[in-house]
Amino acid sequence: MNILNIKSNDPYFNLATEEYLLKNRGEDFLILGINEKSVIIGKHQAAHRETNTRFITDNKIPIIRRITGGGTVFHDRGNLNFAFIKQSEPGKQVDFQKYTVPVIDFLFSLGVAARFEGRNDLKINGLKISGNAEHVHRNRVLHHGTLLFDSSLDDLGNSLRKNTSGYTTRAVESTPSSVTNLKESLMNISDILEFRVKMMNYFLATLPGAKLFRLTPEESASIESLAETKYRTWEWNYAYGPEYHFANEFEINGKHHTCHLFVKDGIIRECDIKGSADMVAAGKELAGCRHMVADILKILSERGILTQHEDVYNFF
Repeated sequence: MNILNIKSNDPYFNLATEEYLLKNRGEDFLILGINEKSVIIGKHQAAHRETNTRFITDNKIPIIRRITGGGTVFHDRGNLNFAFIKQSEPGKQVDFQKYTVPVIDFLFSLGVAARFEGRNDLKINGLKISGNAEHVHRNRVLHHGTLLFDSSLDDLGNSLRKNTSGYTTRAVESTPSSVTNLKESLMNISDILEFRVKMMNYFLATLPGAKLFRLTPEESASIESLAETKYRTWEWNYAYGPEYHFANEFEINGKHHTCHLFVKDGIIRECDIKGSADMVAAGKELAGCRHMVADILKILSERGILTQHEDVYNFF
């Protein structure tokens, strides 16, 4: 088992590393990493339906789609990410408990009694500390998860959309859970860097054939290319998601409006707005533009319709 302790805090690069090693190497891996603040959505999710568009836009928090399924998670420098990449037997590839048991054992070695609950969560005292997801590529499995050590629970809560009733879609929906940080149970560990070292050393001592692994300069260059051409693109992070309908009622400039959007491949394919004549006319221009804050804001601002910047969020 190769253990890679990623020094990068770039979530685009780190997600690309998982995919690269899954598809281009044949060995088993354990990857440990810490990301800058970001919201990571599942492969089959609709980005705006899962996230608080206003909060992440105002706070410049990126949305990044991963290749695994499951729900949305929040990353920051208080969250430790782990990923197992292993050869697997056909028919036995998806097995969440198989890959979380070693993590549960590690936490137990620190005096934390974590339990596997539901389909893919780790919890302590009924509160979630870890979400997990998997992806199968031929005869290899990527299983990755989070460990909330000292994450900003305020930012986590504010980044996720609480009311999704405006969206209708077949996209995978996240399951809200009450969460907690491990630091509350690990008072003798000062910070997440120490926590990561303890996890790395535990697996070096317990996993058969475990040894430290480093990416070659050539591999790092290939991973950076994958991050640039896939993980940093609007096409992957927003347009890839399933189609959806969005409906809302709101007031702008003292007038009541209704809005119905049909979005496919990230583009507003149909836009039906009722209300002021200016907004109805603008709706015709919105059809064909990306369902993104900047794109809609540009069209409505050029028409002099939006008097307040925050009005654009009525369309999300």
